[in-house]
Amino acid sequence: MGSTVHSSGRGSGRVVVIGAGAAGLMAGIQAAREGAEVTILESMSHLGAKILVSGGGRCNVTNEDMRAVWFNSASPPFVETALAGFDLDDSLWFFNDLGVPLKVEPEMGKLFPVSDSARTVLNALIAAVDGSGAELLKESPVTSLERGADGWRVTTPHDVYEAEAVILCTGGLALPKSGSTGAGYAFASQLGHRVNRTAPALSPLLADPAVHADLSGVTLPVRLELRRGSISLARYTGSFLFTHGGYSGPAALNLSRHVALAEPGAGVYVRFVPEVEDGDEAKFQDWLLETRGRQGLSAALASLVPRRVAQMITEVAGAPGHAPLGRLSGSERKTLFTSLLDQRLPVSGVAGYPKAEATAGGVCLDEVDAETMMSRLAPGFFLAGEILDVDGCLGGYNFQWAWTTGALAGRAAARFARQPAA
Repeated sequence: MGSTVHSSGRGSGRVVVIGAGAAGLMAGIQAAREGAEVTILESMSHLGAKILVSGGGRCNVTNEDMRAVWFNSASPPFVETALAGFDLDDSLWFFNDLGVPLKVEPEMGKLFPVSDSARTVLNALIAAVDGSGAELLKESPVTSLERGADGWRVTTPHDVYEAEAVILCTGGLALPKSGSTGAGYAFASQLGHRVNRTAPALSPLLADPAVHADLSGVTLPVRLELRRGSISLARYTGSFLFTHGGYSGPAALNLSRHVALAEPGAGVYVRFVPEVEDGDEAKFQDWLLETRGRQGLSAALASLVPRRVAQMITEVAGAPGHAPLGRLSGSERKTLFTSLLDQRLPVSGVAGYPKAEATAGGVCLDEVDAETMMSRLAPGFFLAGEILDVDGCLGGYNFQWAWTTGALAGRAAARFARQPAA
């Protein structure tokens, strides 16, 4: 049996959204609310896998500190322009209107649904799709995307859809079980878009061999820095967790995309007393010697970090834990404080895409309009969400990027699709 062709007259306002993740659902809702005839095509049989697993099953919807500085991209102005078009207040209003009020948690300014359930968020989005009049089709992977003289032709194994505008929301490569296979990169490339190198982001750091495996489960605040020689490539302060295979926690997760993309020769360094700022190391050493100089090393350090970490620091420094801090020689003190404030961690890489929460890299921003998310190379072709070369820090930023770019693309695609035929 041949495929059914779904088409409308030129200028009828038909929009096809490829992908029904966070960005795709938002794009479909906004396009339909703008009056477009919308079809959302999802390759998977289930929806919203990333939404459901995020935030420990609670869904970290966004963050109260929504600035471009919390996003990694080659063009901060692009991110700023996009965020101005659909900002934090817009997200709060949107979800409140859907019956999903959000609450702020003090740690990192994260915003979660009051229900503490990611299912609440997903169900509300699906209901909004239904209420908007958009058509949502599961198990409909797109096999080809073609541009013609009168619009776009989107093919699935069973049907063909003709539309004036297409929004690509296929995500990246993170969490492949959710349907993120990277297929969208090929569609973008076919239309002439450059796809910058991709890598896992918000992924645990690996250590092989795992020399700190005996500290697994220990957590503490640290400052992590990626350096090549004296050049700082990236730096994050936050909670840090030792694991059986390496390191996790917000500081490690945020640094991971930089580790994955770094050239050979870069190393990860940890400051176990993150409140000591650059330039204040000598002052800190004098203070510690004055207040803890008579104590043994392990006991003195245990006033600053968990005892098991204190023991590790003395071992790395090659000093006996019972030796009084004040009796160390100058060279021994230097080694000890380096171990405490600038210890190089044995990081061998990052966990792969199955463990990553986002994808670094993607479609080059130079080729996309920041106000509409429309391709500068192919009119009527829009991109939203993780497929773009933007990835946020931990804390709801990647979801905000999905809401922002999905809303901008959906509204602009609807306007484009409703333009009368020339």
